[in-house]
Amino acid sequence: MVKVVVTGIGLISALGGNLEDSWQSLLAGKSGIRLHQPFPELRPFPLALIERQPTQLTVLTQQVVNSALQDAGLIPPLADCAVVIGSSRSHQASWEVLAQQFYEDAATEKEAKNFSSSLRLPFKPSYLENWLDTLPQMNAIATARQIGASGIVLAPMAACATGILSIAQAALLIETGQCQQAIAGAVETPITPLTLAGFQQMGALAKTGAYPFDLHREGLVLGEGAAVFVLESAELAKQRQAKVYGEILGFGLTNDAYHTNSPQPEGKSAIAAIKQCLERSFLSSADIDYIHAHGTATQLNDQMESMVIQRLFPQGVAVSSTKGSSGHTLGASGALGVAFSLMALKHQILPPCVGLQQPEFDLDLVTAVRLGKIDRVLCLSFGFGGQNAVIALGK
Repeated sequence: MVKVVVTGIGLISALGGNLEDSWQSLLAGKSGIRLHQPFPELRPFPLALIERQPTQLTVLTQQVVNSALQDAGLIPPLADCAVVIGSSRSHQASWEVLAQQFYEDAATEKEAKNFSSSLRLPFKPSYLENWLDTLPQMNAIATARQIGASGIVLAPMAACATGILSIAQAALLIETGQCQQAIAGAVETPITPLTLAGFQQMGALAKTGAYPFDLHREGLVLGEGAAVFVLESAELAKQRQAKVYGEILGFGLTNDAYHTNSPQPEGKSAIAAIKQCLERSFLSSADIDYIHAHGTATQLNDQMESMVIQRLFPQGVAVSSTKGSSGHTLGASGALGVAFSLMALKHQILPPCVGLQQPEFDLDLVTAVRLGKIDRVLCLSFGFGGQNAVIALGK
């Protein structure tokens, strides 16, 4: 069987502009979450912004891809490299701006003509000059152009499970011999009026900060971020004498088929995804040294996830969520989790669950940086709509 290894990581988050800065900020217990009001029509929210204003998706993607290639020692063009870049929101921000322009111009026209008929939307070709570039799959295609890749291009969208799904799909392409090298991960710039209003309407947003697994947790804090990886067959990595962060041991992907935004209360599909991942990785639950939890700090997720971990894993397996530090980067969150988990494997350090003060659940939650023997790690992502993605990583 073809072994798949990670030879490069690019990461940009509210914690730092690169992998090392973000990792050091996480270990120091810092948080990128601040109170912001990027849109005057909405009240201030705690957000994890990379800069002071929302970042552009295309800019963030180019930067993080360049970082991953540089880290892996690769120089474009990379004609045979597969591209699997996902996002749950993609270019939504651009479409919201377009819609706003439409309705503002329509209102102006109505006022000027003083007509009382239903609001007509004036069409201006300038609105849609670059509309093809804002379709959901175009961010992945832009990456293919950026690195000169002319092979397989995939653009997964699976809510908050997108990041792990992207890495799993890329690993599968290499395992099945469809390519020997892939760039994979997820990019998310979700700070838009619609996204904020939607989560607020759902009652899912925190008022002060993100406190995963805490008795007094308030909800999630939206964040921007991107994590992209260079995946290669172990054989190619050896030929290139590339440094290796870790191995992709296996993955599990399931769906609840239960509810739009509530997890299945008994966690049946989440349990199935974990079991599927362990089986494919030839591991037992006792083999896992650390679990990077989804840990959104919402009432329902943390309750369900804790129950699942308690049911499947022996007491004492270390658990933490990094969303109290980076914010919830939606589709990119699993990819950020994989990056932090690979750093944990590399440095043999368990990252803390920033924001956790008073644990509600009987888990071995990492509240401060802890040294430990870490050989195998599990990353969990549970997205809205019941999307469950689990990936196992090894030294």
